[in-house]
Amino acid sequence: MGLKFKRQKPIGHYIVDFVCIEYQLIIEVDGGQHISQMEYDDERTAWLESKGFRVLRFWNHEVLQEMDGVLERIRQAVVEIATPSPPTPLPQAGEGSFRGE
Repeated sequence: MGLKFKRQKPIGHYIVDFVCIEYQLIIEVDGGQHISQMEYDDERTAWLESKGFRVLRFWNHEVLQEMDGVLERIRQAVVEIATPSPPTPLPQAGEGSFRGE
């Protein structure tokens, strides 16, 4: 897909495994130590998402044994990010207006 990722990139006070700045997409590859720090990872993900990033997490074994599935999930995320949501329709005449009465 021609995506460019930077590795071990500082964002705020965190260092992310991989980031594609163009799509604001972060890829984290987690080992077994992350089982004991899930609360920290959740807080970290929430902070990164609050800054406009989308975070995908994969376990080490997924990357090593299921690379096609990992790449497909990344591709799907990029398609979702690149495809804007349809706009909310404007209200019909008389709907949703406030006249201060």
